[in-house]
Amino acid sequence: MSGPNGDPDISADDGIINDEDGFEDEEYAAINSMLDQINSYLDDLEERNDALNGKLHELMESNRQARLEFRAQLFGSQTQEGEEERQQQQQQQHCPDEAKGNSSSSTEEDLNKDSEGLQLSDQND
Repeated sequence: MSGPNGDPDISADDGIINDEDGFEDEEYAAINSMLDQINSYLDDLEERNDALNGKLHELMESNRQARLEFRAQLFGSQTQEGEEERQQQQQQQHCPDEAKGNSSSSTEEDLNKDSEGLQLSDQND
């Protein structure tokens, strides 16, 4: 016959397994007290773990928000730079001399000055 745990050579009738181990009520109370302490420590660890988990989720959310804001700023500055480049290209297409900083193009002021200078020189002659 097999034993209580399925051991083939041990039988319950051999007297090896004895339910009367001689534990007294005091020993059970001491074991109970230790188990209560362990349970209390485990509850405390679980609360700390939950608090750390909550802080971790807050940190991750904060980090995600910061990354989104950084990307928005980066994208915004790239868009702004791209807009400035586009405007410069349009200016170069419409007025290539002005866009290059070349002052040889004539404006109304230049034309007015030139015509005044010619009128003065004609009067002097």
